[in-house]
Amino acid sequence: MAKVIVSRVLQLIMVLFLLSIMTFGLMKLAPGDPVRTILKTDEVSVSLEELEALRKELQFDQPIFIQYTSWLSNVVRLDLGESYVSQQPVVKEIASRIVPTLYLTVGGLMVMTIVATALGTLSAVFKNSWIDHFSRLFAYIGASVPTFWLGLILIYLFSFKLSILPAMGEGSIKHLILPSLTLGLGMAAVYARLLRAGLLESFSQEYIRAARSRGLSEWQIVKGHALRSALLPVMTMFGMSFGYLLGGSVVVEMIFSYPGLGKMVVDAVFKRDYTLIQGYILFTGVVVVFINLLVDLSYRFLDPRIRFEKEGRL
Repeated sequence: MAKVIVSRVLQLIMVLFLLSIMTFGLMKLAPGDPVRTILKTDEVSVSLEELEALRKELQFDQPIFIQYTSWLSNVVRLDLGESYVSQQPVVKEIASRIVPTLYLTVGGLMVMTIVATALGTLSAVFKNSWIDHFSRLFAYIGASVPTFWLGLILIYLFSFKLSILPAMGEGSIKHLILPSLTLGLGMAAVYARLLRAGLLESFSQEYIRAARSRGLSEWQIVKGHALRSALLPVMTMFGMSFGYLLGGSVVVEMIFSYPGLGKMVVDAVFKRDYTLIQGYILFTGVVVVFINLLVDLSYRFLDPRIRFEKEGRL
C-alpha cells in the first residue's frame, strides 16, 4: 500500500508541475495588461514612468523563465501571490470562497447520489419495466439539457411562479436548494445509466446466481453483492468528473449569484486578475488529482478481488 501511495504521489506531483507550466504560460498569452489594470488607467491618467516602475516591481520586465521560476518557488511555499485588484493574498481570497463552494458541491453530490442510486438500482432490478423506461427518458433529457438552461427553468418555476425558493445569493439552506438541483440533476442522469449497466453486468455473474440459489432476496443480493462491484465504474467516472463539479459550479454560481470560487474566478477574468486566476486553476488541479488518488485507493476496498501489482498499478 505504501509503495502504491508513493508512486501515485510522484505521478501527481508531475501532473501538477505540468499544470503549473500550462497555467503560467496561458496567463502570459492572455490579452490585456495587468499593470494597467492594477493602476486603473481607465479612470486615472498614469505616466509611463509609473507603469514601468510597477512592471519592474512585479518582475514583468524579466524573461518569462525567470518570472516562472520566481512564481513557482513562491507556490512551493504556498504563496500564490496577491490579487491585482483587491491587493489581498490569493490564498486568502480562495479560502474565503471555499466554504460556499463546498456547500454547493456537497448539495449537488447529495442530489446526484439520491437520484442516481434510486433510478439506477430500480431500473436494473425491474428491467424493461415502466420505471426502467422512465429512467432512460430521464437520462436522455438530463444529459441533453445545458446546465444554465436548467438553472433558469428552476428559477422561473420555483422563484418567480411559485415564490417558494430564493433565486439568488446565500444565507440559508433554501438558497442552496436550486443551485444543488441544477448541479446534481444533470450528473444524476449519467450516473443512473452507469449504475444500471454495472448492476446488470453483476447480475450475470456466477456468485449472484449462487446467492439466488441460497434463497437470498433480490434486495439482499443487490445490497450485499451486486452493488459493490457495480460501483467500480461509477467511482472511476466520479474521479474523472469531479472537475465537472468545480467547473459546473462556475456556471451555477454565476446564474444564482452564489459567492463561491466559480463566481470569484469569472469576476477575476473580467478584471484580468491573472494572479487570482492562476491560483484558482492550480488549486482546482490539486483538488482533482487528490480526488483521483482517493478513487484509485478505494478500488481495493470496493472489490476484494482487486490487488495492487508490484509496480504500483491497479
